Amino acid sequence: MELGGEWAGSDQPDVRAVITRMREACLSGVQLISDRQPKQLRVEDHRSGPPHIWLQEENLDMAWIVVDIAARSWSQLAYQFGHELGHVLCNSWVPQSRPKPPSHWLEESMVEAFSIRGLGLLADSWQREPPFPHDVAYAEALRKYRQNLIEKYRRDSQEEPVRDLAGWFRASRLMLEQSPGVGIWDGPAIVAIAEELEHDPRCIADMCAVNRWPARSAVPIEKYLFLWERSCSDLKAPGVLPERIKELFGVT
Repeated sequence: MELGGEWAGSDQPDVRAVITRMREACLSGVQLISDRQPKQLRVEDHRSGPPHIWLQEENLDMAWIVVDIAARSWSQLAYQFGHELGHVLCNSWVPQSRPKPPSHWLEESMVEAFSIRGLGLLADSWQREPPFPHDVAYAEALRKYRQNLIEKYRRDSQEEPVRDLAGWFRASRLMLEQSPGVGIWDGPAIVAIAEELEHDPRCIADMCAVNRWPARSAVPIEKYLFLWERSCSDLKAPGVLPERIKELFGVT
C-alpha cells in the first residue's frame, strides 16, 4: 500500500496506521477469492470532491482510492476508506468499472454496509490495542460515528422506519435505479445488508464475485442477482448474500 496527496494536518505514519487497521478489521478472516483483485492499493487525500475510486489506466495492477478528510479525523478516514475498499472488493477499480444504472445502487448499498461493519470491528480492535499511545477512549468515537450512520439510514425519506423491505423496494425501485450514488434513499437496504454481513461473514466473500460479467450493473436486478449467483458458483463462493438479498427484497 502507498499513500499520496495532501493529508493536511495528519502525519502520514498515523494515516497509514489507521488505514492498515481498518483494512485488517474489514478483511480479517475473509477469503479473497476474486480473480480480479489488485496487487496494490494507493490511497490519496484530496482537498475537494467526494471520495471515489480513480479509474486510472497508468497501473492496471493498482486500485487507487481517493478520500477527503479533516486533519486527524480518524473516524471519517476509516469510514471513507472502508467504503471505497468495498468497491475494490466488488471488482470496481479497473477502467471499465464506471457505474451504470439500473443496478449500481445495490453495489453502493453493499459497500456502505461493508464500511459500517468495518467501523464496528475497528472500534473493538482499537479498544483492545489502540494504534496510538493512551488512545483507548477513541474506540467510543468510532462507535458513535458508526451508530450515527445507522440511525441516518434506518429511516426512509418519510422519516418512518421501514419494516417491509419487499414493499419498500417495490415502491422505491425507480428512484433507486436512477440514483447516482449512495444516499438516504438507500438507507433501508444499507441497514439490512449490514445486518447480514455482521450475522454471516461468508457474505463478504460473496462480494468478491460481484461484477465479473461484461454488463456489470447495466442490467435489471433480477438478472444482476442471477449473474452474481453464477459468478459465486464459478469462484466457489458461498452464495449466501445474493440469496438473502432476493429474499429480503422480494426479487424473483
